[in-house]
Amino acid sequence: MSDKIVDPILQGIAGGWKVIDGAAQREDLKLEADVVIIGSGAGGGIAAEMLSQAGLDVLILEEGGLYSSTDFRLSEAKAYPQLYQESAARQTVDKGISILQGRAVGGGTTVNWTSSFRTPGDTLRWWRDQHGLTALSEEAMRPWFDKVEQRLGIGPWEGEPNANNQVLERGCLALGLRHARIRRNVRGCWNLGYCGMGCPTNAKQSMLVTCIPAALDKGARLLTRARVDRLQPDQAQGRIAEVRGSLLSADGVTPSGRALSVRARHVVLAAGAIGTPAIMLRSGLADPSGLTGKRTFLHPVALSAALMPERVEPYNGAPQTVYSDHYMHTQPLDGPLGFKLEVPPIHPLLASVTFPGFGPEQAGLWRKFPHLHATLALLRDGFNEDSVGGEVRLRGDGSPLLDYPLNDVLWDGVRRSWLAMAEIQFAAGAKIVLPLHEQSNPASRLGQAKAMIEALPLQALQAKLVSAHVMGGMAMGDDPARSVVDDHGRHWSWRNLTVADGSIFPTSIGANPQLSIYAFAWRAATALSAQLASRS
Repeated sequence: MSDKIVDPILQGIAGGWKVIDGAAQREDLKLEADVVIIGSGAGGGIAAEMLSQAGLDVLILEEGGLYSSTDFRLSEAKAYPQLYQESAARQTVDKGISILQGRAVGGGTTVNWTSSFRTPGDTLRWWRDQHGLTALSEEAMRPWFDKVEQRLGIGPWEGEPNANNQVLERGCLALGLRHARIRRNVRGCWNLGYCGMGCPTNAKQSMLVTCIPAALDKGARLLTRARVDRLQPDQAQGRIAEVRGSLLSADGVTPSGRALSVRARHVVLAAGAIGTPAIMLRSGLADPSGLTGKRTFLHPVALSAALMPERVEPYNGAPQTVYSDHYMHTQPLDGPLGFKLEVPPIHPLLASVTFPGFGPEQAGLWRKFPHLHATLALLRDGFNEDSVGGEVRLRGDGSPLLDYPLNDVLWDGVRRSWLAMAEIQFAAGAKIVLPLHEQSNPASRLGQAKAMIEALPLQALQAKLVSAHVMGGMAMGDDPARSVVDDHGRHWSWRNLTVADGSIFPTSIGANPQLSIYAFAWRAATALSAQLASRS
């Protein structure tokens, strides 16, 4: 392992990459391209590489800034304003769920925890049976997953799980629950544990260090701090005629007063499952189904903390290496919400706004920080008929927000997940278990924890719910009457518009979605390359 870390982004810029900082522009920008890609995360990054390799003139627009390993210093105070939407403080309308989304070159791939799962087979079968997506079988999707996994170094984590993840593994073993190790997209990982603040060693195979550099090497252009306000249609031709936007100041939030316009043969929307529907809504581009922005899913996450007798140091080591799908398969897919169990890293700033208590009460918890553990439960939303997700809407200034009602079927899943996590944590040797709820109290026995959990009021702002997975809002399907795009992300109404992000999923995935977004984007970009080549 070399002590010297080479920054590929600085190298590329020095070598002549075409990177434009919107904040540095003193005049309006008017640009042209074969393809303009809006967003540089999992979908946009893959699309940029594939389309550039096909010899197309590609322009990537990113609302956030360009940061790299030189900038990543394992600092929450710096990372959240630089790398996350709304400084990692984005919330649903009722503030019931906090949403972590990336906002920088590389999008969420720059800040995620590298967990990589293929789209579960039961999810693909549901999409086939309920949404007519017959081309998306496990067999048909396998080559796309294979390509992505090879490209991004996705494979088993060879090291031992850190002490934080061992708690989940030990508890599952004690109770005989199904569990396994998580595959990760890393090469030469230093096992630091600060993945959510950007990888300072470039081990994480994010779009920032893989596909976007590859696209720039092929001549693609990257414009940062550029906010897309609307797509201007040519109604007569059924096409998007122009992309219009605003350049942002150095803070990445405030408009600089300079405008952006782009004309392109094709538009790829990859701004994420909140950003993409919001652009369509701001543009007034309705779809025949009326589903734009609707059926947006989150994998709402409930959490349970535990105080362990041994040092856990939840801030050290690979963040997620163990999971359990046991409770994903103990009820029918369309029954009570199933949930996937994983382990989050714990860092002080985000933890302080997520864990219950204030002042001296919470400070007492932090004094025991090295012994603190947490398990999380990803609830699989979108399959039960009463789990319809949320809706992307616009504020008066055009910025997006997500209305995600917390209903009985969701709260039932939250309570069941707390009970399951408490049992696992005690089985792993926990001294104290504490569900993340403002009215919870530390429980030292399983029976005490169960009684407390059954009595906790299930209300927004009382239960601490979070999410880092936003899906849906531009659902794919086989019929324009019940979907927004087809199975290649091609919009039913606008023939030069493709969507290549998690917004195309008609339900949640039921697993961390980054690998699914990669695979579907690769498939869509391959089809688009062939389409554009035939028309050149």
